[in-house]
Amino acid sequence: MKIVLLGYMASGKSTVGRILAEKMQISFIDLDAYIEEKEKMSVSDVFKEKGEIYFRKQEHIYLKALLDKKEDFVLSLGGGTPCYAGNMNVLLSYDDVTSVYLKTSINTIMERLVNEKSQRPLVARLHKDELAEFIAKHLFERSYYYNQATHKLVVDNKDVRETVEDLQFLLT
Repeated sequence: MKIVLLGYMASGKSTVGRILAEKMQISFIDLDAYIEEKEKMSVSDVFKEKGEIYFRKQEHIYLKALLDKKEDFVLSLGGGTPCYAGNMNVLLSYDDVTSVYLKTSINTIMERLVNEKSQRPLVARLHKDELAEFIAKHLFERSYYYNQATHKLVVDNKDVRETVEDLQFLLT
């Protein structure tokens, strides 16, 4: 089984994905880290040096290559991945892929981003009052894609352990 976690930034995709993969004794892949390894530069540098269109094309190619692999894994997508280049349709076209939308509220995302804003290029320069509006706009735009996932799991007010347990239950 290939489990693909999607959702907005700070929804816990990478953290939860790593632990879930460990518990299931399968590989964990973070798509952004995979892209950085293949491109030999950070995602933000790819955006800066080669542009978003180049990034989105490469992201699509790498996503398909990963999904074509035979082995099982947990894959954490970038927050925008499902929304570009027909990637959501690609995900849904694989019989051995289960996608899970880790659904978070604006308040939960805000709380989580406060401590890690500097590591998030999209929001690093935003003031707190701009951040809520930015997140709300993005969630509205992206929810159409996110909601096409095989499963939806609300992760508000849950710690990582609870989220992993809920995911394991959902996947059985």
